[in-house]
Amino acid sequence: MCGIIGYTGHRPALPIVLEGLEHLEYRGYDSAGVGYVLNKELTVVRTKGKLKNLRDAVSTTGSALTVTCAIGHTRWATHGIPEERNAHPHVCADKSLAIVHNGIIENYLEIKEELLAAGYSFYSDTDTEVLVNLIHFLRAKENDLLGAFSKALARANGTYAVCLIDVSNPGTLYAARKSAPLILGRGVGESFIASDVPAFLAYTREVVFLEDGEILVAEPEKHTIYRIADGCTVKRSSQLIQWGMQAAQKGGYRHFMLKEIFEQPRVLKDCLTGRINAQGNIVLPELENVAPPNRIHIIACGTSYHAGLWGQHLLEDLAQIPVSVEIASEFRYKERFLPDKNDLVLVISQSGETADTLAALERAKKEKIATLGLCNVVGSSLAREADTVIYTQAGPEISVASTKAMTSQMLMLCTLALFFARKKGLIDKRQRTLAKTLSSLAVLLEAQLPNMHRRAQSLARKYAEARSFFYLGRGHCFPLALEGALKLKELSYIHAEGYAAGEMKHGPIALIDSAFPTFVLAMNDSLYPKIRSNVVEIQSREGHIIALTNPETDIDVDDRWEIPRIIDPLQAFLILPCLQLFSYEMADFLGKDVDQPRNLAKSVTVE
Repeated sequence: MCGIIGYTGHRPALPIVLEGLEHLEYRGYDSAGVGYVLNKELTVVRTKGKLKNLRDAVSTTGSALTVTCAIGHTRWATHGIPEERNAHPHVCADKSLAIVHNGIIENYLEIKEELLAAGYSFYSDTDTEVLVNLIHFLRAKENDLLGAFSKALARANGTYAVCLIDVSNPGTLYAARKSAPLILGRGVGESFIASDVPAFLAYTREVVFLEDGEILVAEPEKHTIYRIADGCTVKRSSQLIQWGMQAAQKGGYRHFMLKEIFEQPRVLKDCLTGRINAQGNIVLPELENVAPPNRIHIIACGTSYHAGLWGQHLLEDLAQIPVSVEIASEFRYKERFLPDKNDLVLVISQSGETADTLAALERAKKEKIATLGLCNVVGSSLAREADTVIYTQAGPEISVASTKAMTSQMLMLCTLALFFARKKGLIDKRQRTLAKTLSSLAVLLEAQLPNMHRRAQSLARKYAEARSFFYLGRGHCFPLALEGALKLKELSYIHAEGYAAGEMKHGPIALIDSAFPTFVLAMNDSLYPKIRSNVVEIQSREGHIIALTNPETDIDVDDRWEIPRIIDPLQAFLILPCLQLFSYEMADFLGKDVDQPRNLAKSVTVE
């Protein structure tokens, strides 16, 4: 989950690498470092903590400005605590090679023992230092860096995206990937290597996506891709990224998260572009030749898992297709997976690089079951590996806490349910109303967001001293309660639990007292009488309650938060931003780092 940036070209490299790290800091921020060759010597600068510390330590003046090739790294700790000695880049024994690495080398201890026996010493706790010394060890045997690099990676079990520089060839970058993202950016007389596009988007939109098991040799004017397995070269055309640098900047907002919450009306509009025809029917060209499956297995992690749980309600209700939803890290290790040949495995990931989700996708493919990917990143591993992919078109999401990605996933799950319903001949008046209402959601949400934000601010100040929270919902609101609790935990570090409201009396009600508030989703729907009964149970135990509800309800609680009533289950597209804004304001009021919560990283590319 670390961020990698490499540059070789005609510009001063260090300012570009530091700028790139700023755009990758959401991938990890416990330490950072840069490496480059100057006067035939390898220079590595590493610091603990946020990127500001590295900026203060790196000189970008004088002779450093003559450097036109460099690598950089921002770290999320896996092997070794966040200390300078564990920060990247790591160098080999004679300081001729430096490497940055995202991923985990699972057999590093075995390799380390071999290298210790050969006389190598180690100064960090990392698997990365072992890998760079293995490359050095193999190179010494045959005086062939590319061959040594390839053989070392062939021995490395686990996941990696790596970028390497060599003192004897200071203008060349060597890179490779396996189950971790790595992208080549091509400019005029310059090459960029990065974990994600925003790292170099200010300079080029032309990209080449590396595949697993490939090595890239990048020079300013050219690049070559080789297969690790056989050393053969690979030809691959470049692609053009459609969004620009402005989309990856704050645009005047205090935090990326707030900007991305307020971008959700545009996301709703963009996601539906070309998806509803003149007759009001959902159009999914990607699936036009796909028959409705007998069963759908939704597999995801975190926020995407919650989106999948919400989508289950729609797919079963509207399309009458049985759906199971599983956490990817659990699914990939199930002893038995007994699908029907007419089933569909739907994998959901914002980045398309989530390690557990990709492993689950690989297992489904081995079972020869049709796979559908739902993701936001064109060219991602998920997009390339799934049989079919639907892009959510949410644009770049920089804040670590996901917001607009879930909105886009939910919207596409809704369109998927309506699409399969039409293919099965199940469209009725309610479903036509749903499709029509989808088209008006963006305008409605845009009008409501300022009021939502003000209400979230006032409630956050009232409840900021809480140390725990319940989030309760029923039906399609239950997954939203889970997401609301997750956001509060992620951002404010306040313990929160999301529950199906009917489960409260089966144990959790024991926690209720005057210091344990509850956030209830109490929409004016068929389940409202049930949720109202839960509210009474909480109040009888002196629990304080925020109720997100509709103006038509008669619920009497400490704090009512009213949103307009629209047809279920599309009410969710007004509920979700309220939950996000409440968590955002709680964290901001408490002085937390909203965009970069402690211990978290945006793209979970390691198990």
